[in-house]
Amino acid sequence: EVQLVESGGGMVQPGGSLRLSCAASGFIFSTSDMVWVRQAPGQGPEWVSGIDHDGGRTYYTNSVKGRFTISRDNAKNTLYLQMNSLNPGDTALYYCARRRSDRTVWSDTEGYDYWGQGTQVTVSS
Repeated sequence: EVQLVESGGGMVQPGGSLRLSCAASGFIFSTSDMVWVRQAPGQGPEWVSGIDHDGGRTYYTNSVKGRFTISRDNAKNTLYLQMNSLNPGDTALYYCARRRSDRTVWSDTEGYDYWGQGTQVTVSS
């Protein structure tokens, strides 16, 4: 059974930091490209960041460049998202997902085949 389990969300003040984790099982994590996606209330899913299977290449949406860092530990089958300088616009439910190998566009949210249940991030004073 494929499982992606996110953790690390919570409430933080503007300017604060959080580190999200995503524990993967049921598929070969070390050969899978992975992404983080977020969804704010009333909005569609938004791709946030992606990382290729061995961590050699990383990608970010413009609004988080310089603030968020995606990483992975293939020995632990775990994906991470370090989020710094958080602002209220980052408030959303954050999901990890696996990118399908036949897709070329990282930001295509319909190109992900496995999704976690999400972890809530709330940035508020």
